[in-house]
Amino acid sequence: MRTLQRAAAVLIYPAILCLGVACERANPPTASPRAGGPRADLGVPSAPSDATDWLARALLGLDQLVVDPATSLSQPDDPDYDPITVVPFEFDPNHTSLVRAFWMRGIGCPTGATAVDFFGHQTPVTDPACLNGDPKDSPGKNKGLLLVKTGPTVANFASAGAVLNGVKGIMLTELGYDIRKPGLAGDARGSHCGAGAPRFNITTSDGNNYFLGCNSPPADAFTPGTGWLRLRWGGSVPLMAFNTTTFVLENITGKTATSISILFDEGQDPFGGPDFFGLAVLDNIDVNGTLVGRGPGN
Repeated sequence: MRTLQRAAAVLIYPAILCLGVACERANPPTASPRAGGPRADLGVPSAPSDATDWLARALLGLDQLVVDPATSLSQPDDPDYDPITVVPFEFDPNHTSLVRAFWMRGIGCPTGATAVDFFGHQTPVTDPACLNGDPKDSPGKNKGLLLVKTGPTVANFASAGAVLNGVKGIMLTELGYDIRKPGLAGDARGSHCGAGAPRFNITTSDGNNYFLGCNSPPADAFTPGTGWLRLRWGGSVPLMAFNTTTFVLENITGKTATSISILFDEGQDPFGGPDFFGLAVLDNIDVNGTLVGRGPGN
């Protein structure tokens, strides 16, 4: 129950639910990606009297996200020939520079990579957690998705994350990712894996919103490796997620997705325990068995 309460405390934080359903791409790009992408503004209230209306809009009017270059960074879309793309964003309306989201080369889970020693001897490198991965990413680039929130959790109205484009209309059966972490999800070593971050925020065609945290609910399947952990929810068993209105765990298998995002908003305070690290590296984002291990960045 304490785990769920911690997740709920962060979820009440208004930007979370709004960001969780941001930006399903309406029209795929027809030209090369821009060097800088659109930025998101959630319309933070300018006066306390606006707070009630804004909170209702954040919780219920989830299509209200608008583009404003003065607020937060969203990186350009992946090429439109990928069926699902994972596009990082940073929500930082107060310009704290305490959050970061970026695909980076060399930090992902190695699948078919090669190490070379001082004498030129080659050694194959594949972490047991990711014997298979995004075929367009490995070997060669080995990208990973870096998500960071430095400092406090609730006291800093900011978050890092990524929007999953191309998921609208998909009937959900499985979600997951690989996380750079030795041991199991509750291990204090490695990437942060908390009740509320990194988490999937999911909106379905029936108008409901759900969240699925790194260790709440616990993954249905996990594969530990040398320095990585593969986490999967659903698949051969029901895909369970928490309803953001009732906080009741529900079976969402077969529901039609309208938007999915990954959000990282737990920092280096008690909300970010047990590691207090405020950082996670993900790879091979999994939607119904389709793995995405790369994106805009570098």
